[in-house]
Amino acid sequence: MEFGAVLQTHPPASRTVYLAKLAEQYGFEYVWTFDSHLLWEEPYVIYSAILAQTHRVIVGPMVTNPATRDWTVTASVFATLNEMYGNRTIIGIGRGDSAVRVTNGKPTTLAELRESIHVIRELANSRSVDYNGAELRFPWSKGSEVDVWVAAYGPLALKLTGEVGDGFILQLADLDIAEWMIKTVRDAAEKAGRDPMSVKFCVAAPMYIGDDWDHMREQTRWFGGMVGNHVADIVAKYGTDGAVPKALTDYIAARQGYDYNEHGQAGNTHTDFVPDEIVDRFCVLGSAADHIEKLKALKELGVDQFAGYLQHDNKEETLRVYGETVMPALREHVIAKKTDA
Repeated sequence: MEFGAVLQTHPPASRTVYLAKLAEQYGFEYVWTFDSHLLWEEPYVIYSAILAQTHRVIVGPMVTNPATRDWTVTASVFATLNEMYGNRTIIGIGRGDSAVRVTNGKPTTLAELRESIHVIRELANSRSVDYNGAELRFPWSKGSEVDVWVAAYGPLALKLTGEVGDGFILQLADLDIAEWMIKTVRDAAEKAGRDPMSVKFCVAAPMYIGDDWDHMREQTRWFGGMVGNHVADIVAKYGTDGAVPKALTDYIAARQGYDYNEHGQAGNTHTDFVPDEIVDRFCVLGSAADHIEKLKALKELGVDQFAGYLQHDNKEETLRVYGETVMPALREHVIAKKTDA
């Protein structure tokens, strides 16, 4: 299993760069950030600084969307970063949440998402693509390589992910829901004639190392509210008795709106409806042993990467414990010399 750290681009940008460097020092392979240009600082500018001050870590948005940026501009950013820093980027993309809703927009259609993935991926990988009736290509881009991973919850979005995504981002760490979604994506990939095992799976959720469960829950309850935005869209489309697991839909019954000014922040006052059980199921909390146990279970389900959100008050310590204890327990154990026993 690989590991990522998910950051918000709060000012100062130097703090985001510092945390990215610390994540690399502790052995994380990926650094992801939110992409919501009104709420926080512009992430793509900060990626350049992160890449310039690190050696190995891969960076990208969790997640961007097709609505707030022209697709060719998004592709150009990643092709340029790859030219500068050697293919160390990744693209997470979805229909759009805070970045579009704060501007009174709305998530894109799945058809738009599908088309944007194709256009962005082809251009960002130094290939030509048909776009708006013309064949386009970056003449300056050679050898750029970047995967596009799709964030999804609903049945049709999961189907799209299996059909076209290089990877799947599931923004919650509930074991039962993860098992259902992974199977749904893999089945869709197989029906589309793809190798279902070629689609990588990333579970993204808050990670908090500690022993005060009340405090940890209050620091991460915001996540249930964020997920609730997407679930509310699904319930509006499919109802509560459709194909989506009830474990995902039942908890939003008491949801009373959402304030994006507090999006992704500990202490969010619009997430009181999220019960402790959902916080525990959706997040990865507790001692190092608690984290290892849950992550091993996710790994057995086929999860390739765990990306931990760090929107809480214990960032550095959580990174340290992951680097020294949690991640080594989830990786292949290699010995220097085999001996006969």
